[in-house]
Amino acid sequence: MSSLNIIEYSPELQPHFERINKQWVEHYFNLEPIDLLQLENPEETILDKGGAILFAKDGEEIIGTVGLSKVEEGVFEMIKMGVIPEAQGKKAGLLLGQAILKKAKIMGANKVILYSNSKLVAALHLYKKLGFKELVPECGKYSRCDVKMEMDL
Repeated sequence: MSSLNIIEYSPELQPHFERINKQWVEHYFNLEPIDLLQLENPEETILDKGGAILFAKDGEEIIGTVGLSKVEEGVFEMIKMGVIPEAQGKKAGLLLGQAILKKAKIMGANKVILYSNSKLVAALHLYKKLGFKELVPECGKYSRCDVKMEMDL
């Protein structure tokens, strides 16, 4: 296995952001309008609003991604985390999670929240490993969401 690197978003990486996320969402759920909006227009919907997007790169291949969406001053939502099936188990998700939380801190976050689904057992395990705690869900945006977690930084 070659070494994993975490890299920042650049416009030519948008197709990877879209592909990786559509792949996992469609595997478990249905894509919702909010997904399509964010995946097809990440600059306008995430970055221009004070968010961030990171990628995991294995050699020359983009194998995973995660985003950070600004909710309000000091509060960010970790969004759109995905790792391609062939690369799962290489710790890319853990590295992405650690990197995006570090990025959130740099960007002034004192709290990071996320929404997920109880079907995504491996993802929930990862979030707990990163330090997220489960809350009572209020999931507004996504119909597939039945889990809400947060972490104070």
